[in-house]
Amino acid sequence: MSSAPSRADPRPPPSESSDSDSRDEEGWSDAEEDEEETTEVISLLDDRVFPDVLSMLTHCKEKHGFDFLGIRQRLQLDFHGCVKLVNFIRQRVHEGLPVTEDISWSDIDQEQYLKPVLDDDAVILGLFDLPEFKPAEAQGTDGNNAAIVDDLLKRNTELQEELARVKAQFDSYRVAVQQTLDERWGDVDQAEAESAAAAAKAAKGKGAEKKEDESQYYWESYAGADIHETMLKDTVRTDAYRDFIYNNKHLFAGKTVLDIGCGTGILSMFCARAGAAKVIAVDASAIITKAQENVFHNNLSSVITCVHGKIEEVALPVDEVDIIVSEWMGYCLLFEAMLPSVLYARDRYLKPDGLLVPSHANLWIAPVADPQYIADNISFWRDVYGFDMRAMQAGIYDEARVLSWPLSSSSSPSLSASPAQPLSPTSTFSLFSSEHNTTTIPGPPSAFKLLDLYHTQTSDLSFTAPFATALARDIDALDGFLIWFDIFFSPTRGDSSSAVELTSTASEWVRADPQNRVAFTTGPHGKDTHWKQGLLLCKPPKSGPDSEGKEGTALKKGSEIRGEVTFSIPKDHARGLSIQVSWNGNKGQTWALR
Repeated sequence: MSSAPSRADPRPPPSESSDSDSRDEEGWSDAEEDEEETTEVISLLDDRVFPDVLSMLTHCKEKHGFDFLGIRQRLQLDFHGCVKLVNFIRQRVHEGLPVTEDISWSDIDQEQYLKPVLDDDAVILGLFDLPEFKPAEAQGTDGNNAAIVDDLLKRNTELQEELARVKAQFDSYRVAVQQTLDERWGDVDQAEAESAAAAAKAAKGKGAEKKEDESQYYWESYAGADIHETMLKDTVRTDAYRDFIYNNKHLFAGKTVLDIGCGTGILSMFCARAGAAKVIAVDASAIITKAQENVFHNNLSSVITCVHGKIEEVALPVDEVDIIVSEWMGYCLLFEAMLPSVLYARDRYLKPDGLLVPSHANLWIAPVADPQYIADNISFWRDVYGFDMRAMQAGIYDEARVLSWPLSSSSSPSLSASPAQPLSPTSTFSLFSSEHNTTTIPGPPSAFKLLDLYHTQTSDLSFTAPFATALARDIDALDGFLIWFDIFFSPTRGDSSSAVELTSTASEWVRADPQNRVAFTTGPHGKDTHWKQGLLLCKPPKSGPDSEGKEGTALKKGSEIRGEVTFSIPKDHARGLSIQVSWNGNKGQTWALR
């Protein structure tokens, strides 16, 4: 990241607020022990300042006849209720409206009052110092003391847990704000160092000796803006979700929706605008802080609740949801292994008649033959400005390549289709099997796996499935295989009329009900997406010690290529993907996607 232009004064002058933030680096407990720090509690009803919350509340009661503690007791307010009450009062004072004691729960029961009206409001932090209120069932009686004590102990435990959660959230928020401010003033290195130190301190403070999350790199990779910009600009992807949600607003109206891996919050905001009553946006990445800001700036905070953490570990504010929406797909569909989290949420939270968005996916494989690609990317290393660099070819056939595969080769320029100008699915698939096929895909694609997300289990994601195709033209060699997937958004579940079959193509399935159905392909015959396709290059048979000769590898029109595709998870890479293809009885190869 480039640094900011130099300034005569690169940092703002120190202030009492910034000094307080600096002291907070050592945690709340240190701040409380700091004898030099003076807490200033601003009155709820005027401009007077007090050393603590109780003296301020006493002033409000004696001076203004406003009994905050009495209202808390009458409404039986917990911590969050008291926060809402404080911000309700401050908002009315700010707007010049009268504040009386006849406040009701309906007056303050709005999510907007969880956002502080006054920055760094010491009254909110001081709520923990207020005396316990008497439970409603215990008022007016001195009997059953044991039950009262038990209730108080239980309440104390709940408040301690709530305090721990609030402190953790505050620490995370403070670190994020500090990093943003430092980066804004150009001190990126210091921001990164302080963030790392704060994170390490937080982990140490929890006394956690937990093994480092092996997938931490995965969450971190989604914390920046670049990857989300790429996904948002993928109009095939983003338009599909938007169109399905907006075209089926009757399915979302008044419903509770769970968005898993919410990222910037775009899908959650689509659902909110479609009329959802409540949307819970969950993400384990630090991008969740940006999602919260996006939700706030679009005035959707009353509908969307952002939750930071893994769906398997967080506690949601609801027991069940009507709809689960998630963009979980990775390269070759299953790379990054996010789908198991969606399946977990389906079994844990989705109502029996609930909806999954999307609902189905199928995988396709096709043969590829492009001598020019091999010359440009493989044979290239044998003569680089007159030097033999064959050492650079090591492992070149062991890794799956993610790319946008061109249907036309420089050796067959007659085909004008490209990812930017996709062929219609009907003409494309017929072209692949036509005798006039001059594309780099010399035979029709074969669908080899269908995932019905309503019934798929995590164990189903490691599998072996058959495939078969026949060449539509002669080829000099089978250079490899291409893998892609189609995604389907069905407005109903369990309806045979909208069923997705193994061989269903996105466009053909949508044509049956274009008003309600949405689907898209990531294949080379469709508009380009950020998923592109997975290329599996075949190792050429050797006819000599150093030869890449292809003698005997030519295949004639009509030759059948039949075999099996195996998807599995590498033992050393939980979010990676291993793809094995065996064909025609005696040929087989494995590729890694990392």
